[in-house]
Amino acid sequence: MDSEKRQRYRTAMVSTYYPDTSFLHHLVMPDGTEQSPGSDILTTLHSGKIFIVNSRKRNGLILFKRYHAEFAGPGAAVGGDYDCDCQRVLSIGNLSLLTPESYEERQKAYLIRRQWIRLIKQITENPIPQQRVQKILDQFEQYFPPEIVANLPDAAFALLVGVLPQTVGLVRRIGNDVNCRLNY
Repeated sequence: MDSEKRQRYRTAMVSTYYPDTSFLHHLVMPDGTEQSPGSDILTTLHSGKIFIVNSRKRNGLILFKRYHAEFAGPGAAVGGDYDCDCQRVLSIGNLSLLTPESYEERQKAYLIRRQWIRLIKQITENPIPQQRVQKILDQFEQYFPPEIVANLPDAAFALLVGVLPQTVGLVRRIGNDVNCRLNY
């Protein structure tokens, strides 16, 4: 009898996995414009060369991979083997990419890229989605002007910290109080 119940349960399960579905196909900016997936920056990153996000400017890149996004802030290495799987990019601020001039400069840029990845990892370790969103928004607002952060799409933050874009939108509208009202 137990095995019969388990068998019914298994046949009643429905998969909702669609491998070709991604937030990337619907990356719409808050002003309603859609970002082009075939940007010049993406072509540059796919060239195989290593670049460094200029550390003297408040700029960076959100790199959209198949199932997540990564942030490469000032001083971070981008391109090469790191980003050959990058499907889209979103530049933040007045983007400036430099070419490393020495082995040491390249190594330092790799270390800085790891630091940016670790920062996002620390944020994603929080089990409460709304708190992850609030933390990433706070981090971005500490570094970039609020109007730049406000213009970044919900899907970008969602893919950075592993939540749904609707959760980002909710936290942006309601703020910190959402943690008290909702229990996801």
